[in-house]
Amino acid sequence: MSEKYKFFNKEDLYFVTFTVVNWIDVFTRREYRDVLIDSWQYCIREKGLIIHAWCIMTNHVHMIISSNGEELSDIMRDMKSYTSTTIKKLIFENPEESRKEWMLQIMRQKGRQNSNNKDFQLWQQHNHPIRLDSNYLMEQKLDYIHDNPVKSGFVDEPEHYLYSSARDYSGLKGLVKIELIE
Repeated sequence: MSEKYKFFNKEDLYFVTFTVVNWIDVFTRREYRDVLIDSWQYCIREKGLIIHAWCIMTNHVHMIISSNGEELSDIMRDMKSYTSTTIKKLIFENPEESRKEWMLQIMRQKGRQNSNNKDFQLWQQHNHPIRLDSNYLMEQKLDYIHDNPVKSGFVDEPEHYLYSSARDYSGLKGLVKIELIE
């Protein structure tokens, strides 16, 4: 793995994006988004994850994170593993999921093609962390995260999107405990 894709200091702020294989729109259903949020809450409580900003889109997630506990690479690995297993089970058991066979087929195919997996893959392989080592870069990534739902046409204002920390930054109550970037 290239050094530019590694977490070096867990206390530093990092911008990460993780994407569903083939850009499948998995997160159109609330129960799948809630798996991510529950996993993050666990990682905050038990692993020392600090979330500074986040946004769940239909097929990818953006975050600004740091840690005062475990290494970020370990947290990300465990979070992606847990959410992959749990979301796979939910898709399989969901009688209302009209895209079930199609999604599971692609995820099985990707899992078989990847030697790091056994037989299933939800997430693309890498997080591509970017260390936010300047105020300019930090503000740019924060704006990018919060403007994503606006640019996608989901809402007119960033704080109107429920699955984003833009709510916290505008003074509204968000869904995830975060530490604001000052």
